[in-house]
Amino acid sequence: MAAQLNTLLRATEEHVCLVPPAAGAVSAVRRTVAAALADWNVSPETAEDTLLVVSELVTNAIVHARPPAVLRLSWVPGDGVRTLRVEVTDAGPALAMGQSLTGIDPDEHGRGETIVHALANRHGIRVHPSGVTRWADLVAV
Repeated sequence: MAAQLNTLLRATEEHVCLVPPAAGAVSAVRRTVAAALADWNVSPETAEDTLLVVSELVTNAIVHARPPAVLRLSWVPGDGVRTLRVEVTDAGPALAMGQSLTGIDPDEHGRGETIVHALANRHGIRVHPSGVTRWADLVAV
């Protein structure tokens, strides 16, 4: 019984989604995140900001990193404030430092970090032996 309750609580506090390294992955992940946010009764304003952050972090993982990538949404305990954490973990950079992606228009890329900075209350990067995790915290209104 305790294991079932723990599973149920975790399902309501965390959403994990594998990010396929394929065209259309960002929109598929956004749909699953939107459903999770609706289940959690997240306000439309917070949901919209969260979906933008998810789009930017997932796109970054698909374009710049090696698979696999995993998205995790979770509620961060706080001082009476509901904070939603978005994390995308990937297997590390796809290219060596200094290399560029051929065929990628620089005018169409490079704004994701600015968007995440503008929408998140806190954000950061953790480098670990299995790859890189980019995260952002959004206060739920």
